[in-house]
Amino acid sequence: MNVGIAVARSAKRWPDHVAAFDGDRTRTFAELDERTNRLANALADRGIGLGDRVALLVPNRLEVLEVLGGCAKAGAVYCGLNFRLGEDEYEAIFENAEPRLLIADARYAELAGRLSERFGVPAVLVDDDGPDGYEALLAGAGATLPAGVHDVRPEHDFCIVYTSGTTGRPKGVLFDHQAVLHHALVAAIEYELDERSRWLMALPHNSSVQITLLPLLLVGGATGFNDSRGFDAAAFAAEVRRTGATHSYLVPTMLFRVLEAGIAPEDVATLTTIGYGAAPIPPERVVELVERFGPIFVQLYGMAEVASIGTMLRKEDHARALAGDRRILASAGRPGLAMDVRVVDDAGRDVAAGERGEVVFGSPHTMKEYFRDPERTQEALIDGWMHSGDIAEVDERGYVYIVDRKKDLIIRGGFNIVPSEIENVLYRHPAVLEAAVVGVEDPEWGEALVAFVAFKEGETAAPEEELRGWCAEQGLPSIKVPGEVRMLDALPKNAVGKIAKRELRDSL
Repeated sequence: MNVGIAVARSAKRWPDHVAAFDGDRTRTFAELDERTNRLANALADRGIGLGDRVALLVPNRLEVLEVLGGCAKAGAVYCGLNFRLGEDEYEAIFENAEPRLLIADARYAELAGRLSERFGVPAVLVDDDGPDGYEALLAGAGATLPAGVHDVRPEHDFCIVYTSGTTGRPKGVLFDHQAVLHHALVAAIEYELDERSRWLMALPHNSSVQITLLPLLLVGGATGFNDSRGFDAAAFAAEVRRTGATHSYLVPTMLFRVLEAGIAPEDVATLTTIGYGAAPIPPERVVELVERFGPIFVQLYGMAEVASIGTMLRKEDHARALAGDRRILASAGRPGLAMDVRVVDDAGRDVAAGERGEVVFGSPHTMKEYFRDPERTQEALIDGWMHSGDIAEVDERGYVYIVDRKKDLIIRGGFNIVPSEIENVLYRHPAVLEAAVVGVEDPEWGEALVAFVAFKEGETAAPEEELRGWCAEQGLPSIKVPGEVRMLDALPKNAVGKIAKRELRDSL
């Protein structure tokens, strides 16, 4: 079994079901099957086959699903790129992946041209109607299932997911076919996906390969490729209504904007499941969301290296919290299906309930490696356990409580300070929309605390002294009160919507 066969199988079972929608454009599973056959055969005609990389540089559009399926049927390795990266990051990715072909959106034609020339990679533009364009490439190839599709074995490489680069140079997270198919089944069960599901994507497509694209391909659901370049809550709600979307996934800053925009339950009445995660969210905000929309939320915690689903705070957990068990909203939930989550000390031993240690993951859908980076692979993947770099506690019921990133810990006067504790206090201030706390070198204390905040639309910016006083009033000891508070119009985000603390540190 491989992903290409999964596409063909779904086309036989649900030929007339919509597999993808993008504005007014749609693709049925039968159409998707034929077009992925053509792309696979076109790749083979160019000598691109087992293990060769194909890079895709487009915004959210339904051709993503075609390129993914075509690569799978040809045995090529799919490299979906985030369209929000800088040119230096694309160069680092191309140096690592060495793709044999670049498929790009016409909006990135100049960038694609430079990358093509610099790395000697042929480029094909999706919107080029000429003889060298994407449609011509498909039209010139056979529509039948490639003869070699069954030679693509479960252990063969399927995709490389490049991390957003929050810790520096992007890392290529490599998965094989068996891992992504296993994860697709887990995601389908955990998110309650079936052939009636319609998922409206609000994040860039490269971060949704395993969470969204493959599960829906497997169960016959539809993927909606919504424009993710700048999130507008009212526009998102309108698209939910227009498309009848049943599922979506938003990062916390998007959810904050949904609340602030006054989006009501009837505005998104068809949504049965909203996933969220990728960054911490104050429990008070989760309560607001559940009180307004009901327990339709599923929190996800993980990392790209385990296809993002490590632990989950499920719908029943949100309902339980609303009924009085509020403490669990501060947790990241309990392990996902087929996932073993441990909290261990520096020697790799499990810590007792309530004690702190590092989160490690073990599952059949863990990455194979960081592509062509054995040193970083050996540092992170130890005896089959993926080390997260996150510090957490686990309670007697198995709920995991993330304390902070190892690299984000601030050591001040010999005390370990976790920024999230201070950030949660700042989030409780009625004017604050976003908050982040970082450490800066201090000759007396080792590190000093600097807070960055952005304010809600229509709110008057609170003075620095008011915010520092607020922290003290909320019970933070003086050593945890930020020495400086900086106001920004918006906090910088990385490519998947997380607050980019590295940029904030660099600004200091």
